[in-house]
Amino acid sequence: MVVTLFIVSAVAAFALGGVYTITKEPIALARKAKLESAIKAVVPDFDHLSTKVVPVAEGGDSLFLYVASKDDQVVGTAIKTYTMKGFSGKIELMVGFLDDGTIENTAVLLHKETPGLGDKMDQRKSDFSLQFIGKNPENFKLKVKKDGGDVDAITAATISSRAFCDAVQRAYDVFEKEGGAK
Repeated sequence: MVVTLFIVSAVAAFALGGVYTITKEPIALARKAKLESAIKAVVPDFDHLSTKVVPVAEGGDSLFLYVASKDDQVVGTAIKTYTMKGFSGKIELMVGFLDDGTIENTAVLLHKETPGLGDKMDQRKSDFSLQFIGKNPENFKLKVKKDGGDVDAITAATISSRAFCDAVQRAYDVFEKEGGAK
């Protein structure tokens, strides 16, 4: 009985290890492709990309800055940002800024918000995030109108809307701190 249990456990462990080994590289490639696609979606056309990791002051995950250049001229900065204030937890965004701090575009990378409500932050689901395009957080308050800001919240998803604003604000704060908008 013990020998049988050991054999079954050993076979299961080897199978699990084999599946992990087989799928590890394709998963990493898919993540890289998704990241590259998000960067291309939020900054103007570029031919060179440099990466910088910026630790955040309040702890937590670092933010990633991707400075996009074309013909040796900076055309924009994409920032991978996040917030833990989503209705269902962590939300990750890619936010693109032009040199003057204007938001070029946003892309949702990760969320677990309620389907049909909070997931409307994604451009494929609604036009909520379009209201950020062309706005400069220096004179556009990144808070929902209910909180005294300039952002129209998603109906029945105010928490998700606030979280989206929080992630964009975090990205802008790092953009300014790292020398953008000058």
